[in-house]
Amino acid sequence: MVGPRTAQGLSWVLGVVLAVMFLVPLGTVISGGFFVEGRFTLEYVWGVFQSPIYAEGLLNSLKIAVGTTGLVTLIAIPLAWLGNRYEFPGKRLLSGLVLVPMVLPPFVGAIGFQQIFGVYGALNSLMGWDVDWLGRSRYFGVVLLQALALYPIMYLNVAAALANIDPAMEEAAENLGCTGWRKFWRITLPLMMPGLFAGGALVFIWSFTELGTPLMLNYTRCAPVQVFDSLKEIGTNPFPFALVLVMLVASVTLYGVSKLLLGRHSYAMQSKAATVSGTITVHGWRGLRVALPFVAVSALALVPHAGVLLVSFTEPGCWYQSVLPTGWTLESYREALGHGITVSSIRNSLLYSALAVLVNLVLGVAIAVVVVRTQVRFRWLLDALAMLPLAVPGLVMAFGFLAVSLYLANLEWVKSSQVWSQLLDVRMNPTLFLVIAYAVRRLPYVVRSAVAGLQQTSVSLEEAAANLGAPPAVVLRRITLPLIVANLIAGLLLAFAFSMLEVSDSLMLAQRADFFPITKTIYELFQLIGTGKYVASALGVWAMLFLAVTILGASLVLGKKMGQLFRV
Repeated sequence: MVGPRTAQGLSWVLGVVLAVMFLVPLGTVISGGFFVEGRFTLEYVWGVFQSPIYAEGLLNSLKIAVGTTGLVTLIAIPLAWLGNRYEFPGKRLLSGLVLVPMVLPPFVGAIGFQQIFGVYGALNSLMGWDVDWLGRSRYFGVVLLQALALYPIMYLNVAAALANIDPAMEEAAENLGCTGWRKFWRITLPLMMPGLFAGGALVFIWSFTELGTPLMLNYTRCAPVQVFDSLKEIGTNPFPFALVLVMLVASVTLYGVSKLLLGRHSYAMQSKAATVSGTITVHGWRGLRVALPFVAVSALALVPHAGVLLVSFTEPGCWYQSVLPTGWTLESYREALGHGITVSSIRNSLLYSALAVLVNLVLGVAIAVVVVRTQVRFRWLLDALAMLPLAVPGLVMAFGFLAVSLYLANLEWVKSSQVWSQLLDVRMNPTLFLVIAYAVRRLPYVVRSAVAGLQQTSVSLEEAAANLGAPPAVVLRRITLPLIVANLIAGLLLAFAFSMLEVSDSLMLAQRADFFPITKTIYELFQLIGTGKYVASALGVWAMLFLAVTILGASLVLGKKMGQLFRV
């Protein structure tokens, strides 16, 4: 047990740490957009909208977000409803299969996606067509690829929301003559709205600011790519700050509007399980019909993964206007694990991610203890601050960290010291800022896991230990942590895996080849003419296998509660 004074002091310390790690880079972006040479001005923010290029980029990003969220909703809701409503042969396997797209960042999947759906790709070769499936502007390709990668987030949230609905509510509606679509629209949909809002908000913000996918598909007329292209001007041109600020305001505003429209109503139920679950068991032809949507969505979602896998085994230049590669080789895998830049990138990602997870473990447990086990006033504010990184675009955070680093690097006492320059200047060594960025972005997963574990664990054992004279540190180490270790492992596994494959922070903060993480290396390799695409695919397959094992382990521990980790 934590004493009142200790709890109060701990909450203040945690608040300061989160402020430095999260609010400072965010504040740097805001001040950089509004203040130029110490003078407040709206000139550059307004200039973003007056510039035809920037205005078009913002509009295109909004179109991507709307298209992706809409397509994700159309995919996820029917799947979640079928999974909640029916028991059918192979349900456990198929329910796990629909989560597979989470194991590969969409920007890596873009390599295989173009190989399959390009004008000279496998599909046109198979059908004898000459169709540009990705669209000349690549808009449809970006939307489809992101939707196929992000729908599991919506699916997890909606499935969890449906599982919490008391079947008695729907049965009562049926008894009163409300059936079919009317029952779904009037009863089921409002009750699952919190989960729908949680998943939809995260997907919208994620797709609105996604950098990797449009970058790999060469969809340059969107705001994230414009920010990436303007990084070299960050010290001399206020427009990049203004553009990022507009993206931040747009994300927060859109989140607020969706919260107002979709999340303002709360429909309470008398109990969580007043009746036995209304799940219907189906076999034979009916079971096959229920399973078919899971199979179809999974098959389509696995196309980018299959493409990346095939490209990784392809001999350079041997997959052009053909259904399958005409030449096969393992050389890309040998080079992926033997090339200097790839080996160092794996080592760097392991280091950055391990340090970030260590930070998350300390902060996550401390925040969870304050939130669940103390009566500190405004502890909800600490919890909200820890969860806010889910609602703030990664691109904005990465830009903020870069701006903070460049500001510190230009201070005289930093420039005069080799040690401080190596520590604080991302152009020389991005380790510190990458670790902080990874930790901030994935802290919500650990906090939610730890909070869930503490809420499910009785406080009586901790009170008994404290009554026997055990100090708080001993109670935490000997009682609390062992009781929530499964939840912590699940949250830390997810934090580690997603840190290993973080895109925005890696692309923007890592600027020297010897400090590249895996994702930056994949991007750089993809730009190389010759064997680059094939080695990048092989490296992507290694990353995909690693993340698949990690997510499988986390899902086995958390089950349906895994969706809680992706809630804003």
